[in-house]
Amino acid sequence: MNTSTCLTQLKQGQRAKVKSLLATGSMRRRLQEIGLIEGTQVECLQKSPAGDPVAYLIRGAVIALRAEDSATVLVY
Repeated sequence: MNTSTCLTQLKQGQRAKVKSLLATGSMRRRLQEIGLIEGTQVECLQKSPAGDPVAYLIRGAVIALRAEDSATVLVY
């Protein structure tokens, strides 16, 4: 992945690195607290049958994010 895209575009099993966050305020702070900072590797582990939420492996922890939140995370 040479161009940036949002985290929601990752397919199951794909990995990417965080480029930046578009979220603001408390949501931005929450995403940073779970480890979504520039350069962090993220792996899409599993999508729910409805597609929302999605489980990601972030710094050794499995985190489920809603699509509206993961859409604010740019990755490459």
